[in-house]
Amino acid sequence: MTSPLPDAWRRWDLHPSVVIGLAVLGGLYVFWGGLTAPRRRVAAFAAALAVLFVCLNGPLHNLSDGYLFSAHMVQHLVLMLVFPPLLLYGTPASVVEPLLRPAGVRRLAAWATRPLAAGAIFTAPIVAWHFPGAYNAALVHHDLHIVQHLVFLATAVVMWWPILAPLPAMRAPHPVQLIYLFLLGIPMSVVGALITLADGVLYPFYETAPRVWGLSPLADQQIGGLIMWVPGGLIFWLAMTVVWFSWARREGEDDNAEVRTRNAEQHGR
Repeated sequence: MTSPLPDAWRRWDLHPSVVIGLAVLGGLYVFWGGLTAPRRRVAAFAAALAVLFVCLNGPLHNLSDGYLFSAHMVQHLVLMLVFPPLLLYGTPASVVEPLLRPAGVRRLAAWATRPLAAGAIFTAPIVAWHFPGAYNAALVHHDLHIVQHLVFLATAVVMWWPILAPLPAMRAPHPVQLIYLFLLGIPMSVVGALITLADGVLYPFYETAPRVWGLSPLADQQIGGLIMWVPGGLIFWLAMTVVWFSWARREGEDDNAEVRTRNAEQHGR
């Protein structure tokens, strides 16, 4: 096919369901006292909403839904690896506590957000949705595509919970966080590598889509696989670096507190 409409990658189409969902999310944040959080956390939450808006409306969404597998991969990585950390970092405990008040919900959340369970909950859908049949079906059937995005969003929030839970008691210890993040990067890298190194086009929808910027379907698929393989993996390494420095800072604070306690005891004698 020839090139798409000239404005396909510049057009801003708004989707009412996305706008309503963001409004509800923002409204709940305000209602449950989110604006009382420090400014940097409120800014992070606002950034999360902005990221979701840009991902699911406008040029990136248009390219993802109709033209480029590589654009779709960028969209998915942002939904899973950028939006959830911003959301959780920006959400104070006061917003989460009402949701976890029912005993059954709290028990389920405590189980689902343990590192082993959270990792499996995140990884299984990534692998399953990238099988050609499932992926192509989501592209062909809009309602299924919405389900796919909701699954990615929900499972990614669960995955990031042991690292950035608004309730500190629900976070994993720093050494566990490092191991957890390292292991999480492996399945995504493997899936990305398999897509990149495939001999043929895996997803028929993109094989018949109008070509953009002269990219062949196979080249587009290889770029998408590389995006999942390399930047996707690097985000986990970046998170590990942040966790490492957070751990080192905490250890330093504990050591300083111990020294102050010993000095106080010596002066008190």
